Amino acid sequence: MLKIYNDGKRITAAISGDIDHHIARELRMELDEVINLSRPEMLIIDMENVGFMDSSGIGLILGRLKTVRAYGGEVLIKNAQPNIAAVIKLSGLSNLLVKGVNA
Repeated sequence: MLKIYNDGKRITAAISGDIDHHIARELRMELDEVINLSRPEMLIIDMENVGFMDSSGIGLILGRLKTVRAYGGEVLIKNAQPNIAAVIKLSGLSNLLVKGVNA
């Protein structure tokens, strides 16, 4: 499930549930629509309520990072559970994000 809060310059995407390849595809479509319309300076992905994420979640984040950066913006991951933060850090993705992973 995805809740999006958009103030024009910042988009916060609060994700809940598990992120696998089926869910990642749906999230990608919803996020890309909002990102392309708003061209935010910052995309904040709130992962407080994500219990599981596989490589599809890494692809989801990396793709949104590329999209947001194309508009001059950045991505921040916040409230990641320890297991989710570990997956992001092990993938090397945390080195590309604003302040790494804010767990």
